[in-house]
Amino acid sequence: MKRALPVTSRDIARFLGVSQSMVSRAFDPAGKVSPANRARIMEAAEKLGYRPNAIARSLSTRRSGIVAIVMGGMENPFYSEVLDKLAAALDLAGFRSLLFRAPPGQDVDGQLPALRQYNVDALIVASASISSRIAEEWRRDSRRIVLFNRTISDADVPSVSCDNFGGARDVANMLADRGHRRVAYVAGPRQTSTNREREAGFLAGLMGAGSSLVGRVDTASYSFAEGFRAAEAAIATKPDAIFFANDILALGGMDYLRGTAGLSIPRDVSVVGFDDIAMAAWPSYLLTTVRQPLDRMVELTIASLERDSATKEMNNIPIEIVLRNTIS
Repeated sequence: MKRALPVTSRDIARFLGVSQSMVSRAFDPAGKVSPANRARIMEAAEKLGYRPNAIARSLSTRRSGIVAIVMGGMENPFYSEVLDKLAAALDLAGFRSLLFRAPPGQDVDGQLPALRQYNVDALIVASASISSRIAEEWRRDSRRIVLFNRTISDADVPSVSCDNFGGARDVANMLADRGHRRVAYVAGPRQTSTNREREAGFLAGLMGAGSSLVGRVDTASYSFAEGFRAAEAAIATKPDAIFFANDILALGGMDYLRGTAGLSIPRDVSVVGFDDIAMAAWPSYLLTTVRQPLDRMVELTIASLERDSATKEMNNIPIEIVLRNTIS
């Protein structure tokens, strides 16, 4: 038996006696079609079993409606939550999301050819590095780009982030107010703007409060294993508090401090993180941390994509310190 060919937009146009371009515009939320004609076309499409071909439409309009999310560091639970919220918000805004994973140690620059192959309209860069040259080149290519929780100092690219500097400075002030004078910092990877901003804010807060930084430990990634490893070096400096650059580092550090070093938190040492991931509130951790305003950050990211702002946006959104059981 010969298989029936799928119904096309040309068939719908012929059935209704309208142009094929009108049929195409009716399936585009931004297409200029009268409500009456759009209703007629949708009714005919339902009756004849027509389903628009998004790929074919993107070839004719040169717009795919696809937003690429470039993300690395997926071992960090914070970015799993970011991805879920971004994808849901893009759906509501009428976009489709496509995830590109940035392998450890690699930046977005090397993935640009693949991104162009998929004809994505816009790019959200989260937990991955991108050079100012590539960011500017992407904009010159008439494509939108937003950096999520990332900044580039020498590129005119929209950026949405929380107040990393202010949040870390507030942590330093809080520790000082509670009598902590010997503190250590467990840093994230050096190349990340979030780590640079948090470290600068923390050091500024310590200096203003008269506290001493007795130890600083670098990590290769924002991961549980790196936090566990770094805690050994941090505690060797005999601090009364340790500030970890993010929560997953702090959770790894807590397991070392309590399980391997046999210390009591916060009686022997206080611990503070940054992000407020779901695990931070688990009964076995109850980590004091800095909460990132994720919903607001996602909202501003989508708004920036929709208006295609050409100006640099440094949305240093205020943060909140969440007090739990790891600080004395």
